[in-house]
Amino acid sequence: MSTILRLATNLFPVWVLIAGALALFQPDWFTWFDKPKIIWGLGVIMLGMGITLSVDDFRQVLKTPRPVLLGFFAQFLIMPVLGWVVATGMSLPREFAIGLILVSCCPGGTASNVVTFLARASLPLSLLMTMISTFGAILMTPLLTKFYASAYVEVPAVGLLLTTAKVVLLPLVLGLALHHLFPRLTSAVTEVAPLVSVITIALICGSIIGGNVTAMREYGMSLAGAVIVLHLLGFLFGYLFARCFGYDGLVCRTVSIEVGMQNSGLGTVLAKQHFSNVETGICLPAVPCAISATVHSVIGSVLAAWWRTRPPMVRGEASDPLKPE
Repeated sequence: MSTILRLATNLFPVWVLIAGALALFQPDWFTWFDKPKIIWGLGVIMLGMGITLSVDDFRQVLKTPRPVLLGFFAQFLIMPVLGWVVATGMSLPREFAIGLILVSCCPGGTASNVVTFLARASLPLSLLMTMISTFGAILMTPLLTKFYASAYVEVPAVGLLLTTAKVVLLPLVLGLALHHLFPRLTSAVTEVAPLVSVITIALICGSIIGGNVTAMREYGMSLAGAVIVLHLLGFLFGYLFARCFGYDGLVCRTVSIEVGMQNSGLGTVLAKQHFSNVETGICLPAVPCAISATVHSVIGSVLAAWWRTRPPMVRGEASDPLKPE
């Protein structure tokens, strides 16, 4: 059973791609998953992530802070700049530019942990980076979005902060508490949680694309191009950033994946909550977020398949990827 669950989870980009394609032709299959359900869905994803965490994980961060902090700064330094540069350089329409910048300011997503595992990079480091960037996003995502997107729209930084805290902080803290209070229950749930996250993200992407079919058909190709460029550069600069600080191939791969893969579900929720058209209810800024989930998953999976065939260059103790060269 666990093998089947693992296989279904590892096919994450396939499910998201299928959901997005079906939503273009059968939007009603997905639009029932509306804004309230999307918010609850992301909460479930964050709860699942919180259940996998323990107090020992936080102690590990204190023991090996340098590579974890490296990933944190790479995440919130590289991607927001790239989001603004791509949105401006490709002259995206206002709503899509806002969405691209918003998703670029989000933390690393849980899908990065799956891709890290497939790429034979450092899974413990990936989990720590995701955990820290997710907590950091409560403050960093609203502030960075306001800084980079204020030229396009008045950004409700306080509202973004409150929403991020509600859908990220509370479920994570609850999951962490459940992990210690009910260890047997959470151990059983942990096996299913990744697949639940995959299904939820696929539904979120399908819902956003299905609710914006007209815009997708008109701007789909140019918008997809912008999202592809954003994530390709994210993977590239994430790798180079770690390399500049002298880390070996294992850490460089992990940082690359963590920077290149965003929590697109969070971006979608924030867009739906704060950038929807009040009169029509349509939320065009959420479209880049939905496309992002598909794009970074496909790129990450292809990169993981390639890296699996090429052992990383590790100097010194190969068993400890957290030490710089």
